[in-house]
Parts: sequence; structure tokens; C-alpha cells
Amino acid sequence: MTTGIKSEDNEETIFMKQLFLTLLLAVTAVSAFAQNNVVVRWNQIAGVITAPGIDNPVGGTTDASGNKINQIHAGAGPWTTRDGSARVNLATGEGSFDVDGLVLNGSSASGTPGPINSVVGTLVCNPGTAAQAILDTPATHLSPKGNADLSFRLNVPAECASPVFLIRIPQAGLRWIATGTRPVTVNAFGY
Repeated sequence: MTTGIKSEDNEETIFMKQLFLTLLLAVTAVSAFAQNNVVVRWNQIAGVITAPGIDNPVGGTTDASGNKINQIHAGAGPWTTRDGSARVNLATGEGSFDVDGLVLNGSSASGTPGPINSVVGTLVCNPGTAAQAILDTPATHLSPKGNADLSFRLNVPAECASPVFLIRIPQAGLRWIATGTRPVTVNAFGY
């Protein structure tokens, strides 16, 4: 019995279906990889603007007794920056930050970092929730002009919603003195 379909037509149809399926799987795999390879970039670093003796904590939650826990306290006095940025790949933990002109604003040390000679970068995942995670980089040198930069790798939790990037001072109980602003979230491919 003859079907009237040429063997050549049947082979071409099978090839086209296989090609379509292969392309569909490739696009799906790239899409899935891109979703899990999110990079957050903070396009500016801004100093904390608080009056001396006033705390402006970041994150933290309340325990069963109503006590505030896991807060990140602000550094003493106002700080300003000239420039800076930070980025963290939330899948791999690879990141970097740089800050220029991170100096005190006011007092006899105005325009200098004062006694502060090192800083750490801090990624805060899920701030203000029970799942809050605080991830610190190693300390890096802060120059007398307030300049610092560091490349690092952190162990970022699988869930890192609403990430915040801070610059903190190890000399004073890891109080924060600057924060990343103007965040942009992209995949590792830049889109």
C-alpha cells in the first residue's frame, strides 16, 4: 500500500520538528539561566545624613517580646560622598564596590574620614523581615581622601528580595555610613 508521501518529505518534516524542539529547549535554558543570574547595580553611593547622636537603623525585625533585633545602626555624624557604585551578582555572590570622597561633614574632621581607615561592604537581603540576611565583605582600606574599592564574593541566600548595599565601619561596631542608591536589577547579560 502506498501513502503518497515521499520519504524525502517525511525526513524533512522530522528534521524541522527536531530543529524546532532543539531551539525551543535552548531558548528556555537561556531564559532560565538568565532569571537565576540577577545582578543588582547601585549607580551611586550616598553618605548617611544624620545629626550627631541620632541613629537611623536599617532593617531589623521585632521579636516576640516586641524588642527590635537585627538592626544595622547608623554611624555617628553625617557623611558625604563624591561618587561611587556597587554591584552584586545574586546567583554567584561576585561583586564589587568603589566609593570616592567618603568623608565626614561637620566637626573638626570635616572633609576627612577622621579616624576611620577601613570600610566593609554589606549586602542586606530581605531587610526588615524574619529572613533578613546581613552579608559583609572583608574590610578594605579607606584612604585619607575617603576613597575605597573592593572586589569580593559573598554567600548570597537563594532568596534575596529588596537588596540593600551599605558601607560600614568596622572600627565602630559595623555602623553604616553610606548606602547604594539608584538600584538597577538586570540579568548577568545586561538586560
